[in-house]
Amino acid sequence: MKRIVFFDIRRFGLGLLLAVAGCAATSHIITGTPRNPVDPAQVTLYTSAPPEYEEIAIVEASSRSAFVFGDQAKMDVVVQRLKEEAAALGANGVLLQDTHSQSGGGGVGTGFGVSSGGGGYVSTGIYTSPSFKTGRGLAIYVPTESAP
Repeated sequence: MKRIVFFDIRRFGLGLLLAVAGCAATSHIITGTPRNPVDPAQVTLYTSAPPEYEEIAIVEASSRSAFVFGDQAKMDVVVQRLKEEAAALGANGVLLQDTHSQSGGGGVGTGFGVSSGGGGYVSTGIYTSPSFKTGRGLAIYVPTESAP
């Protein structure tokens, strides 16, 4: 009876990719009173506070697991995700507080296989995860008369 034992680096890499892709790209902390959800297209991005607003939540987003290239494309994903998270809480604005670039990391994996016939193999793989962007802001409700 032949018995083959092996570790397939490709399966490991795929599993790791799926695990990372499953990580949440947005989150929030409720700090006020959520409202009924709105269309993300109705959410305005603010870089300075409007004259009057009601704070709903702190929202965070990243471009992680968005298969886009280039810093601007990654930041566009962050802004869209911030707007979507805010819209789900009923906010019609996001007051941008902070953005960052983060390294995705990397690693090395080694696998080997042996058969009862004496044959075997060794393989090594190196993986890197591209950098990604993150953003943080306040999900806010701006009364219609205060909106620019």
